[in-house]
Amino acid sequence: MDRWIEAYFRLLKHVVVFSMAAMVVLVFANVVLRYAFNTGIPVAEELSRWLFVWLVFIGSAVALRQRAHIGLDSLVSRLPLRGKQACFLVSHVLMLLAVWLFLVGLLTQVEVNLATQAPATGLSMSVLYAAGLPFCLTAGVLLLGAIWRFAKGETSEDELIDVVESEENVLPLQPGATK
Repeated sequence: MDRWIEAYFRLLKHVVVFSMAAMVVLVFANVVLRYAFNTGIPVAEELSRWLFVWLVFIGSAVALRQRAHIGLDSLVSRLPLRGKQACFLVSHVLMLLAVWLFLVGLLTQVEVNLATQAPATGLSMSVLYAAGLPFCLTAGVLLLGAIWRFAKGETSEDELIDVVESEENVLPLQPGATK
């Protein structure tokens, strides 16, 4: 099972890299074409904007897994074990609620915008709003898994403070990596 999870997050990281590379190529080509030839790629701006939105949501899911999000632990780190546990549980339940509300809203936006076409590409605008779907599903599973591990008593005291001090301490996404 761990192999599948690692492969999934490796795929997400590749999607992020591909999106960034495609954005750079599209924007650079458009700038060169406009400056040198007084023309451009009509869909470049729209596609790069859409790729950026997808990149942000998928990158957010990867960051949640790696515990690389911004956080403030000055209060929680000073609490006794029971206080840390209470904060961990409350914060994860609130994050799960926020992900649920976000999922409901994005599904509504996808449905509303199914027939709306983007101006440059003619694609359905629902593709843009669907960018949050991989994030919501991934974040929901990660948060439910963390709550489940907490309920079973498998969460260490270090894991109760869900903030990483520096980028050097971010969990790697390599085979055999443990959380």
